[in-house]
Amino acid sequence: MNPKRIVSVVPSQTELLFELGLNDEIIGVTKFCIHPVEQVKTKAVVGGTKTLDLDKIQALEPDFILANKEENTREQIEALQQQYAVHITDMTTVPDAISMIREVGTLVGKSREAEKMAQQIESRLLPPLLPMRLSVAYLIWRKPYMAAASDTFIDAMLSTAGFTNAFANKIRYPAVTPQDLQNARPDLIFLSSEPYPFREKHIAELQEICPSARVLLVDGEVFSWYGSRLLQASDYFEKFRSELSG
Repeated sequence: MNPKRIVSVVPSQTELLFELGLNDEIIGVTKFCIHPVEQVKTKAVVGGTKTLDLDKIQALEPDFILANKEENTREQIEALQQQYAVHITDMTTVPDAISMIREVGTLVGKSREAEKMAQQIESRLLPPLLPMRLSVAYLIWRKPYMAAASDTFIDAMLSTAGFTNAFANKIRYPAVTPQDLQNARPDLIFLSSEPYPFREKHIAELQEICPSARVLLVDGEVFSWYGSRLLQASDYFEKFRSELSG
């Protein structure tokens, strides 16, 4: 296919496209596409992942749009599909992400580069690390608190890192109350750096809710970005586990 005018409307997949060796071909990205920093600065911004500016996209005259089922809205993607070649990814596991990398690589004429990347990720992340027998409440939002539960890519990455999801009995991204957190009795509470920008100041309030849990800030991109960012996950998990054991 070798598209020449690509609009990418998912941050992790935008990073993937650049990592595969594309640059001039990428003409449009979202305001949340922040990596790689220098390259995305030069691209047209077509709105947010769930608030795409369809007129701006039309003005760019793309010949390929890369989207995602979860991160973009169905209505907007269906509207774009009426005019353009739109590839929609959908994944909840690490093998899904690896397959996506290979598939996207083929679609954009970078199958060799994608295959090399996929093999590197496979060798580093599969099989998962040995279980640490620690349960984790992974929070992605505040007011209300929201957790990453089962059937999410974050849940798969927690398993890959050797942790158990304290909200494995719930689905997707449920709102959880302080009482829910107490009832779950997590060994660890992970405060993700995205989408909500948890900071050091938020640790105390969670510590008060769950005094026996260890509350930690974590890199949300490592746990939720399912493109080339996966190349960094193994080292991050090993270092993180080492610090927990120390």
